Amino acid sequence: MFSAIVSALHVLALGIGLPAIFLRGRALNGSLDREGIRRVLLADTAWGIAAALWLVTGLLRAFGGLEKGTAFYLGSWLFLLKMALFVTIELLELRPMLTLGRWRSTLRAGRTPDTSPARTLFQLSHAELGLVVVMVFVASFMARGFGLR
Repeated sequence: MFSAIVSALHVLALGIGLPAIFLRGRALNGSLDREGIRRVLLADTAWGIAAALWLVTGLLRAFGGLEKGTAFYLGSWLFLLKMALFVTIELLELRPMLTLGRWRSTLRAGRTPDTSPARTLFQLSHAELGLVVVMVFVASFMARGFGLR
C-alpha cells in the first residue's frame, strides 16, 4: 500500500510541476507589475513543492526498497540519464531560485524588485520544462525494461 501511495505522489508531483513551471515562465514573460510578480512567485512556489515531492518520492522508489529495487535502477543507463537530467534541471534552477528568493525578500521589505532578469528566467523555465518532458519519456522506457545492462 505504501508503495502505491509513494508512486501516486511521484506522478502527482509531475502533475503539479509541469503546469507550475510552464505558468512561471508565462508569468515571467508577461506584465511584471505587483500582480504579475505575485503570479510568478505563486507558480514558483508550486514548482518548488513539486520538485521536493518528486525528489523525495523518487528516492524512496529507487532506494527505499519499493518498486523494482535499487539493482534494477542502478543497472539501467536510462536511470542514470534520468538522474543526469534531474541534476541539470536543478542546476538550471539555481538562478531562478536565488533571484526569486531576492524578489520575495524585496517585496516583504515593501519595495519593488528588479525584474530585469525576467527574460533569462523565462528562458530557463522553458528549458527546464523541456527537460522534464524528456525525463518523462526516459522514465517510461526505463520502467519497461529498456536500458538495462
